[in-house]
Amino acid sequence: MIFETIISTVNSQGDVHVTPFGIQMQDGLVVISPYKPSATLDNILVTQHAIVNLSDDVRVFAGALTRRQAWTLTPAEKIAGYRLVGTLAHKELKLVKINEDALRPQLFLEVIHEVQHQSFLGFNRAQAAVIELAVLASRLNMLAKDKVLSEMQYLQIAVDKTAGERELQAWGWLTEKIENFYVQQAGENFA
Repeated sequence: MIFETIISTVNSQGDVHVTPFGIQMQDGLVVISPYKPSATLDNILVTQHAIVNLSDDVRVFAGALTRRQAWTLTPAEKIAGYRLVGTLAHKELKLVKINEDALRPQLFLEVIHEVQHQSFLGFNRAQAAVIELAVLASRLNMLAKDKVLSEMQYLQIAVDKTAGERELQAWGWLTEKIENFYVQQAGENFA
């Protein structure tokens, strides 16, 4: 099972990188498989640490993909790094094992500190739709345009029926990113 989270890491200069990331749990360890090249991969290899942020604010997912900072950070408690303010929970992680791979190495991270900050109020279909659209938006170079647009049209139903302000804002950011990608792609095809 893959859980959609926000991973925050720092580089050797202390610059923070925040990105949506699917994680798995295996034998009590957090497992991530970043594609190469990846700032998340580079940062974890340098610092040996990462933070998993569990958030129900889909603006964070959309903002990370569209370069709109929809979050505030605060220092972690047990490692050198930063976590999201307003997150439901966070886990501070230490790298313990790497399974090398030319495309997607697997990183196994031990949870060394975990805090529950807020209660989870429940699922909202629009939140799930925004997460799905974020996954599509992160893979525009890999997916056929028809697939992206047809899935986007289907996901729009959940947004129309159940979205609140945060979900509508995140949806707008992602749809703008997708539209701009295809406009730019069409322009390059005619150049």
